[in-house]
Amino acid sequence: MFPSMDCKREKEQDAECEKITAVLLKSRTGEFDLESILFLKLRVLGIHDLGCIGECVNLERLDLFGNNVTNIGPLSSLRLLSVLNLSSNRISNIEPLRSCENLQTLNLAGNVISSTENLHCLVSLKKLENIRLRDNTYNYSNPVCRSASYRALVLEMFPNIKVLDGERVVGRGSELYQLCKDIDETIKAGSYKNGQLIEHPDCKPWVDDGYWEIKRSNNAIIEEAYKQFNDVLHECRLLNNRATHVISQTERSMSLKKQPKQYAI
Repeated sequence: MFPSMDCKREKEQDAECEKITAVLLKSRTGEFDLESILFLKLRVLGIHDLGCIGECVNLERLDLFGNNVTNIGPLSSLRLLSVLNLSSNRISNIEPLRSCENLQTLNLAGNVISSTENLHCLVSLKKLENIRLRDNTYNYSNPVCRSASYRALVLEMFPNIKVLDGERVVGRGSELYQLCKDIDETIKAGSYKNGQLIEHPDCKPWVDDGYWEIKRSNNAIIEEAYKQFNDVLHECRLLNNRATHVISQTERSMSLKKQPKQYAI
């Protein structure tokens, strides 16, 4: 029994996704010219070869989350890249990123970077202000994060970064973030006794009911702005409902087209 044309086509598409090709990039973005691509999302496609991605020289944002990438050499030509997500791959060497001089945000959580020495190539990137090597939300990390001195070493290596592993370390809001973190840890430490959650029946709210409600103003200008905002919000909800309806209709018609045709013999 011979495989159907559909099965053959699916296998060819799977093989194509293992390597980034011009055909894949054009089909994903709708752009005819690779140089016209500014934003690119290629998540969880089983990619292990970045292929011709280096030809997207004007690329500004790239998301390669959840693939099997080990060699990021082709990224060295992406001088305009500002946001790069390489989380959940198999990367150990990030040397090619040295030439990505516009890089501002870099996510490397869930790879195999073993030492802070592997990060030295990023020191020359003056615009880099957000680095992530660990993501506790999804349990992504790197071997380098196991070191007790990891955080201190990274902050010493990159004195200008503002965010490390999702936590703001300098700049506006950093003190508030640390305060909230300390309060949270204190609450957690004081909420349990002998492994049991302590109940506090006499606890009272910090503020009165209605404290956080928006107070209406008697100012006519503010009232008019408030009314216009509500009108715009209502229109947005209507547009969202229409879009949802159109999308569901399109998906339904596409699913009908994909059903195999029945022929009577």
